[in-house]
Parts: sequence; C-alpha cells; structure tokens
Amino acid sequence: MQGSKLYVGNFSYSVSEEDLKEMFSSHGEVKEVKVIEGRGFGFVEMSSPSEAEKAKEALNGSNHKGRTLRVDEARPPKERNSSFGGGGGSRGGDRGYRRY
Repeated sequence: MQGSKLYVGNFSYSVSEEDLKEMFSSHGEVKEVKVIEGRGFGFVEMSSPSEAEKAKEALNGSNHKGRTLRVDEARPPKERNSSFGGGGGSRGGDRGYRRY
C-alpha cells in the first residue's frame, strides 16, 4: 500500500467519527477521520502505510452494526476540468429558446 489514507464504506449512517477512530485505533495510530454525513462512507488516515495495510486487512469485510464494511486504499480526488464550459444543464421548460 502506497498511502496511509483509507476509504471506509457501507457503514450505518449512525456511525460517528469517534466510532471509526476507536475501531481503527486498535490497528495503529489514527491521524484523521472524516465521515461523510448521510452517505455511509468516510475516510481514515493512519500514521503510516504499513498501519493502513494492517487495518485494511483486519477490517475489510468485517461486520459492524449489521453491515459488512468495505475498507480500501483511498484514491485521490478526481480533478474537475472547467474547460468544457462548466454550466449546469437544462433548467427545463423551453430550454433557453425564445418563443415569439
């Protein structure tokens, strides 16, 4: 594993950052935890790649509050390319055409 940041998915919406920190701390030092509210996933950063690998191996596929956790190395966020005009699509109705 190259990085020390893990993606953690398929957990209950009631799981808190403190819950994840407690769960992962038995596998090494937890540097940062971020739960994406109302989405059932988050990120845990361990202090080293070896600790992240250890936590991944121990927790991926484990059961937490009736849900099977998915733990994997976090991928870097995708770059958003604004050179294609950005804009937001149709607003419905007449799609921007004037009617005379």
